[in-house]
Amino acid sequence: MYDVFLLAPQAAEAPSFLVTMLPLLLIFVVFYFFIIRPQKKKEDERKSMISAVKKGDKIITAGGVHATVTQVDEESVLAQVDTNVKLRFDKNAIGRVVGKD
Repeated sequence: MYDVFLLAPQAAEAPSFLVTMLPLLLIFVVFYFFIIRPQKKKEDERKSMISAVKKGDKIITAGGVHATVTQVDEESVLAQVDTNVKLRFDKNAIGRVVGKD
């Protein structure tokens, strides 16, 4: 009989666990530093901006309404859009604070 199995290549050794997990670990590190961390920093800045809103600040809402804050409550602001026109907005609807009046 022929010994065909004697000429077959030897089974390759399995790569170590570290070598297997290294690409996934590198992908996670890249995502953390380029996506997760900057987004969290931006959200923290937004929260501090919203909590610092006070009477007299000019704001732009997420919908694009330009107004001046006349009253601040815990969860909402009363903003004057035009003469004798006041609207109440949820604080989360504030897009940005432009400056003072």
